[in-house]
Amino acid sequence: MPLFEGPGGAPVLTPGIRLPSYIKDHRKRLRTRFMEGGAQAVPDYELLELVLFRALPRQDVKPLARELLDTFGDFNRVLSAPPARLQAIKGVGEAVVQEIKIVEAAAHRMARARVLQRQVISGWDALLDYCHTAMAHRETEQFRVLYLDRKNVLIADEEQARGTVDHVPVYPREVVKRALELNASAFILVHNHPSGDPTPSEADILMTRQIDTAAQALSLYLHDHLIIGASRELSFRAEGYLDGF
Repeated sequence: MPLFEGPGGAPVLTPGIRLPSYIKDHRKRLRTRFMEGGAQAVPDYELLELVLFRALPRQDVKPLARELLDTFGDFNRVLSAPPARLQAIKGVGEAVVQEIKIVEAAAHRMARARVLQRQVISGWDALLDYCHTAMAHRETEQFRVLYLDRKNVLIADEEQARGTVDHVPVYPREVVKRALELNASAFILVHNHPSGDPTPSEADILMTRQIDTAAQALSLYLHDHLIIGASRELSFRAEGYLDGF
């Protein structure tokens, strides 16, 4: 069957050649199964196929879906993989990266909508879900601050810094300065550990102590510092790390 190289070097059908019936039938069956049974009716590789259909309308995307999962480990890690690493996979071009990043952005926005402008303390599980969605599978450290008003309603979720695989620069003065600009009364620190282990380092503990000291001087309250790992999170408040500050 005539082929030519598409984006990323992937073999696709020559223009003018119809998509083989077995591929068309597979796509139709997969879409029907998804619409009737939802996400739980399809495994990760088929869910990823559904994402790839739009980017590669004239190609059998099953091999690429499996290659992406084999490379990154699971569906979530595929979505959160950096564009450059995605494009290192043969067959992944700009269109594929774009579709994957659109789905990632939609997932983040839905999770964020469940917590923004809502009472955080009573919706703690939703907050943890959001943090895991946004940060658990990132390959480098990210530091965020969730700013709260006097009723503990989340009024701002801001990324303060990004770093390497094991370090992110954080400046306590900037954290509390921003709280004053937002007229916040309290805040929650959140960062991820790309290693997957949320155990705090000595640097994490020292940085938290410095921010807490700066906050107390300005009558601001540090509710917690959450470290997000691959499958679980650690709360400084729950583990007693904040009690001694």
